[in-house]
Amino acid sequence: MLKIVFALFILSATTAMAFDLQGHRGARGLEPENTLPSFARAIAAGASTLELDVGISADGAIVVAHDRRLNPEITRDASGAWIAAPGPRLRDLSLAEIKRFDVGVIRQDTAYARSFAGQGARPGTAMPTLAEVVALAGAARPRFNIETKISPLAPDDTRAAPDFARAVIAEIRRLGIADRTTLQSFDWRTLAVAAREAPEMDRAYLTTERGAGETVYRGRGVSPWTGLDIAAHGDSTPRLVAAAGGRIWSPFFRDLDTRILAEAKALGLSVIPWTVNESADMERLLGWGIDGLITDYPDRAKALLDRRGIAVRAPR
Repeated sequence: MLKIVFALFILSATTAMAFDLQGHRGARGLEPENTLPSFARAIAAGASTLELDVGISADGAIVVAHDRRLNPEITRDASGAWIAAPGPRLRDLSLAEIKRFDVGVIRQDTAYARSFAGQGARPGTAMPTLAEVVALAGAARPRFNIETKISPLAPDDTRAAPDFARAVIAEIRRLGIADRTTLQSFDWRTLAVAAREAPEMDRAYLTTERGAGETVYRGRGVSPWTGLDIAAHGDSTPRLVAAAGGRIWSPFFRDLDTRILAEAKALGLSVIPWTVNESADMERLLGWGIDGLITDYPDRAKALLDRRGIAVRAPR
């Protein structure tokens, strides 16, 4: 009996220590973002989780897209011409209309193209639905980290937060992946809906504390992104996440240091920073004891994890 208990303890500990390697938008450094080729590449590279973004079309389809509007840097129309900025809102297009656009190539005269010069071109690639990504993953059975692309600063760009969250949750349940899905968002209103109505799903609380997109609003009162005033929580982002009911915190990796990580760990949070692409940054964060990372280069991260003898979280 003692041997059985000990074996179960070891199995549990091994599972708990397994690292969550998340392919950002699939494998954005290698293939066009949020496309089926990108997710296939992430799976082949050994990612344990496919990180992706979702929006909702005019006819209610859950589509995989990072932006609330079609992005002119990666989108061409049926004639092959680059679309003009600003692109149309996803909420104004039917799924059939969305499928007519090509998102398989980066426009070469953009900063985006300079940032991802090694990304392969896949002309003729359409934006996938969440259902198509799940079907592609098939027997590999990765986990899914699904970000709700919604903003409190652009309420007209999408459905209202409760409706948006409920539509995504319903599709996740329909696809039978709730037990291997994490919902994540910078807009914690959608996570509040999930906490109440989909407790079977994990939730990850995204934050960034830099630049125009800063979401914590330190020293600025209640944040429209979190619904909380960080000053009421000791000016601590980990405590802010815990106050919202979070157990997984995904900060921008440059916002993280050893002191903040230790505080998060003391609160019982798993810490999975985004988006970590350089090997030196990966090495440093692994040395600190992060629980996973989100990267555009899952192949690069997997090679590093293998060298360190760190096990990647197994499929479910």
